[in-house]
Amino acid sequence: MISVITPVYNGKRFIEFCINNVIEQKCSDVEHIIIDGGSSDGTVEIIEKYAARYDHLRWVSEKDRGQSDALNKGIAMARGFILGVLNVDDYYEPNVLPHILEKFRILPEPALLVGNCNLWDDNGHLLFVNKPSKINLSNLLLRRFSKAYPMNPSAYFCHLSIFKVIGLYKIDDHYAMDLDFILRAVQLSFVQYSNETWGNYRHIEGTKTYDDKKSGNDSLRVTTILDEYIKKLSPFQRYKIYFLRNLENSFIHLKIFIKMAIRA
Repeated sequence: MISVITPVYNGKRFIEFCINNVIEQKCSDVEHIIIDGGSSDGTVEIIEKYAARYDHLRWVSEKDRGQSDALNKGIAMARGFILGVLNVDDYYEPNVLPHILEKFRILPEPALLVGNCNLWDDNGHLLFVNKPSKINLSNLLLRRFSKAYPMNPSAYFCHLSIFKVIGLYKIDDHYAMDLDFILRAVQLSFVQYSNETWGNYRHIEGTKTYDDKKSGNDSLRVTTILDEYIKKLSPFQRYKIYFLRNLENSFIHLKIFIKMAIRA
């Protein structure tokens, strides 16, 4: 079975679409766990309506300490051996879940399976497709995010048992829990990339991630997390990361200088 966890708080705008997206996967071996943080905008009423009709939908609604806390509650409730996270405003491509179940049959445990993700703007325009084909710890620490970082959980899945190895989400982390999870998972699990598009991520105004990026706080937060993981490396590994980082920055500056010189 695959367990899909959706954390939500006052998500009336998207919750019905999210629920139907899982239903339309036509996956007979799925449970959809919705962890509501005590919504007051009508979200709960929509969840109740669908839960009365579909046995695969399980849910709770109570105050929590944020998204990481909600995810941990969902993990504790999960009965599947595969786990996916579907944020309320994201969605899967058609027939992804049955396909994921088949792919996990041959993966060693615990495994992290990563695919591609479409990134959409407020007007429904495709901005780009995230293809993290070079996902590994070194590339992540070097901030090669376009090639190494799966930017949305709608496009990756893992064994539920992975959390026994790497630990749960940090409850006090309200923004960068995905990055922290990936950094731990790539070190302690079998990682496989598949060049297939599974997820869709709406990068829209008013959402937590969008507003955080707009404020500029996300850059400092990412730097802080990466530096924490670099400090855990051996002296040689730290030197290698810092050397490559400085080398790449110098190369970028050189390219900018050449372009300016050509224009002049």
